[in-house]
Amino acid sequence: MTRLADTRERYVAAFRTFAGNGAAGAPAWLKEMREAAIARFAELGFPTTKQEEWRFTSVAPIAETAFTLSRGRDTAHVTAQQLEPLCVGGLRAVRVVFVDGAFAPSLSAVAGLSRGVRAESLAAALERDPELARQHLARYAPYQASPFAALNTAFLCDGAFVYVPAGVEFDRPIELVFVATAGDEPTVSHPRSLVVVERGARATVVESYVALADGVYWTNAVTEVAVGDGARLELYRLQRESRQAYQVATTHAIQGRDSVLRLHPIALGGGLARHDVQTVLAGSGAELILNGFYLLHGSQHSDHHTVIDHAQPHCASHEFFNGIVGERAHGVFNGRIIVRPGAQRTDSKQTNNNLLLSTEARADSQPQLEIYADDVKCTHGSTVGPLDQTALYYLRSRGLSPETAAGMLTYGFAAEILGRMAHTELREELDRVVRARLADRSRGGRRA
Repeated sequence: MTRLADTRERYVAAFRTFAGNGAAGAPAWLKEMREAAIARFAELGFPTTKQEEWRFTSVAPIAETAFTLSRGRDTAHVTAQQLEPLCVGGLRAVRVVFVDGAFAPSLSAVAGLSRGVRAESLAAALERDPELARQHLARYAPYQASPFAALNTAFLCDGAFVYVPAGVEFDRPIELVFVATAGDEPTVSHPRSLVVVERGARATVVESYVALADGVYWTNAVTEVAVGDGARLELYRLQRESRQAYQVATTHAIQGRDSVLRLHPIALGGGLARHDVQTVLAGSGAELILNGFYLLHGSQHSDHHTVIDHAQPHCASHEFFNGIVGERAHGVFNGRIIVRPGAQRTDSKQTNNNLLLSTEARADSQPQLEIYADDVKCTHGSTVGPLDQTALYYLRSRGLSPETAAGMLTYGFAAEILGRMAHTELREELDRVVRARLADRSRGGRRA
């Protein structure tokens, strides 16, 4: 108990230093939010495996490591040549880059924005147009229930801000790149992203978390997404942290009437990763596609907790998560679908499939339905198992080697998720990334 108290006090003390230095010039409403958030973290502390939501994932390595707050390193040593292979948005993409949590204008490419579209640093948005940010910030990802969201809110300083005005169809991908350089001592960054797509607008956004080198660090990220009435957003999220890194991420989205959100989380890196995804279908006729994939090997641990909240009638959600787990890795999936009273004519499907490539690999899957309406169509299911021996035999009978046959079936497991991605260029780039990672795994590689 004393050690837990000391851990909380360490972060509270770090917050006092933060609040008295670089954060001192913030508007009063933001200061109050930060104070409330650190007070809530002090109440909650870090979760333990005794809590149902965390019983498969221990965050003790995070709680017990003395991280120092990253202030953002000098970006002069990070070059465009280093960054380019890590980006997936393509040549047409608008690119906003952050290094160790701080905006890097020299590495960003934001030319060509028009018709009121904004892609910039959240810190700049808070200074330039604080009321617009205030309308949405911390409205969708409440910090009261999550100690990690509380810490992120307490140390809220910078991150990405994407804004697409009503009626604007922006056809270029907007790529948000968060680069970790990994120093000599463990550091933590708390990037905050806010994506607002207003009524009738359309956009494609890519979040990418990458590492330049191996090292111990912690990324504690929160992304809030608002999709207005009749708007359409395709949101990709690619996590390729260092194999020694920790990432805890929260993505909260709210959808208006007749809106469409297609959300594609892909987890490839990190030693310990947890991603909480919550979407609220808050307007009648809203549609959600939640289409995720994780590829784990070595001793990686990746945990996805999703909540799809059908708050209004005539909404549809389709959730697909596939995981490939090899060696001693551990994949966790917990998917919860809630159909609120009055949310009639809900159409919701949920599937989680896990492919185990070794006898030591492990996958825990918990699909859940909570239905409080009577005129609905809801299904859920999950599978955990090795490669289909019948399919392997069929391919080998056609002259393929055991390795080639296994590789084809394994890739097909990933391609099922990639095939649902609507943006052709992004789909091809992500396909290349996944193929490279699968090839690296088959060679026994250890890259992030």
